[in-house]
Amino acid sequence: MAVDNVSSIDELNYLPEMPEHPRNIVSIGTGGIVQGSHYPAYKLAGYPVVACFDQNLETAEKAASSFGVPKVCKSIAELVDVAEKTDAVYDIAVPANCTADILRQLPDGAGVLMQKPMGESISEAREILSICHSKSLTAGVNFQLRQSPYMIAARDLIAKGVIGEIVDIDHRLVGTQPWNLWPFLFPKDRVEINYHSIHYIDNIRSLIGDPTAVWCKTMQHPKMRELAQTRTSIIMDYGPDLRANLHINFNHDYSKKYQESTLKIEGLKGAIRVKLGLMYDYPEGEPDRVEYVTYADNGEWQELPVRGSWFNEAFIGTMGGLMKKLDDSDYEYMNSVEDAFHTMCVVEACYQSSSEGGTPVDYAQE
Repeated sequence: MAVDNVSSIDELNYLPEMPEHPRNIVSIGTGGIVQGSHYPAYKLAGYPVVACFDQNLETAEKAASSFGVPKVCKSIAELVDVAEKTDAVYDIAVPANCTADILRQLPDGAGVLMQKPMGESISEAREILSICHSKSLTAGVNFQLRQSPYMIAARDLIAKGVIGEIVDIDHRLVGTQPWNLWPFLFPKDRVEINYHSIHYIDNIRSLIGDPTAVWCKTMQHPKMRELAQTRTSIIMDYGPDLRANLHINFNHDYSKKYQESTLKIEGLKGAIRVKLGLMYDYPEGEPDRVEYVTYADNGEWQELPVRGSWFNEAFIGTMGGLMKKLDDSDYEYMNSVEDAFHTMCVVEACYQSSSEGGTPVDYAQE
C-alpha cells in the first residue's frame, strides 16, 4: 500500500517527543488523572517518579503505593528539597486556579509541566506566563491530544503532502460524560470549553496555527442545570478557504448507537478521519480508528495501524518534550507555555463570543 510521498505506511511517525536521557519526576497533585494516565504513561516511557505531594495525604500514599513512588512528601517545600537533590522536573496536576500559587513556590530555573487548562481565564493565563518568565522556568502545559500517536501520524501525513493543502476541519462529539468524576467543576462558571473542548481547540491549532477570530455558543442543558455548560459550538476563522468547526454535545444519553467522537481533516488531495475511541461511553471507550483517502487511491479509504492512544500514550510526549527542552534550549517544544498561552487566548475569545451573543435577526416587513 503506497501513498503520495510515502513509500510505506510503516514510515509514518507515531513516536512522541522523548529525551535521550530521562529525568526524575516529582508530582504535585496525585488525583485521578495522575493515577489514571500520568503515572502509567511515565512507566511506559521509563520516566522515574521519585516523590509526590498531595494536600490529601491519603491520596498521595495510595498513588505512591500503587506505582512504586519511593517518597511521599508532606509539603511542597519538602518536595522541592527532594527535586533539587535528584535533579527532577515538576509535574503539576491541580485545579487550574491553584497553579500560579504553586509555581511561585518552585525554585528559579526549574522544569515544570502543568496540567491543562493554563488557568481558568486569560488573566490567570497571563499571570502563569509572567511567573514562568520571571522565574526562568522551562515550562509546558499538558495539552496531550496533539501528542497522541494517531495525531502524530496524521500530522506526518499532512507534512508529507499526502492530503494536500488543508481546507476543512470538523471535530464532532456526541455522547455523555460522567461529570460526577470531577466534583470540583460543579461550582465553576466556565466548564465545557475550559475543561474539555480546549483539547480540540489546541489540537486544531497544532495542525493549522492560530485563528484570527471565533464564533461560539456554549450552554447548559435543561437536564443538567448543576453545570454551567455541557454543549458547545465553535467556528474558528482561518480566512475564506479554510473552515474549522467544533460541535460538542455531552447530553446525548439515549444509547451508544449514535455516539460520535470524530476528527475529519480534508485537503485538496485527500482526507483523514480519526475516531477518538476514548470518548465513546467514557471512560470505558472503544478502539481508536484512523483512516485516510486520496484521489490517487481512487477514493478507497485506507486504514492506518493504531499504535497507542490518547490515554495513556499521549502523556509521554508532553513530559518527554519538556525533558528534551531542558537538555537543549534551542529545541522547539510543541507544548511550551508560550504556545499554550495562544490556546488560552482562543478559549477566552470563545467565552467572549458566547457572552456577547449572535447578530439579531431583523424580521421587519417594512
